[in-house]
Amino acid sequence: MRFDVLTLFPEIFDGYLGQSILKRAIQRGLVDVRLHNFRDFGGGPRRQVDDKPFGGGPGMLIMCPAVFDCVESVQSEVQPAGRLIMLSPQGRRLDQPLVEELAREQRLLLLCGRYEGFDDRIRQGLRPTEISVGDFICNGGEVPAMLIIDAVIRLIPDVLGDATSSRYDSFSRSGLLEHPQFTRPREYRGMVVPEVLLSGNHQAVEKWQLEESLKRTTERRSDLLNAASRMDDRIGPESAPGFVAGAADN
Repeated sequence: MRFDVLTLFPEIFDGYLGQSILKRAIQRGLVDVRLHNFRDFGGGPRRQVDDKPFGGGPGMLIMCPAVFDCVESVQSEVQPAGRLIMLSPQGRRLDQPLVEELAREQRLLLLCGRYEGFDDRIRQGLRPTEISVGDFICNGGEVPAMLIIDAVIRLIPDVLGDATSSRYDSFSRSGLLEHPQFTRPREYRGMVVPEVLLSGNHQAVEKWQLEESLKRTTERRSDLLNAASRMDDRIGPESAPGFVAGAADN
């Protein structure tokens, strides 16, 4: 899968691209990340890319010409042209279903804003998919772009060491939060690993994991339980969402 990151600050990605899972995925040819600088397409001797907003207001806006030229140049490098994403606090909220949707694309172009954002004609003319990573404001779109890359590559075949890992993440298992997990030692400072996880009974372990996912989701993110209701036939009526509160008292 190819990611094209369009930004004024490509150097922000230097350390990120050289670490951990993403680095290995790039080395193995599973992921390709290209960085493109809007300033390379800026006008005049100073390669200007920003200007004051009409009507007044603080800060500067990224201008249309550099962005249009950069996007069109990058799209023309290889086919398919790719899905254009604008990182914006006004966009669709990033969640796991959207990550799964993006992971089905062959190529993503990520537009990273700065300052007070983009001239709105960039949105109007290029018609990107606008995505927000949360109800807060970042200094630019670079960190949100990293979040998208990080989330999407987990779903690309062979990127993770264990192909089943992403299936058990929070939000991936019918929308539930992930169950608690433990490793050695079995006992630490009075805290003991649940006995069922040491039993070797795979059916009992899976039942416990599903029950704990429901319990944790009820306690922390009850808004997700509409998805959880689809689990009832897998774990039995005694562990359905309506029973979780009682189970937590035991």
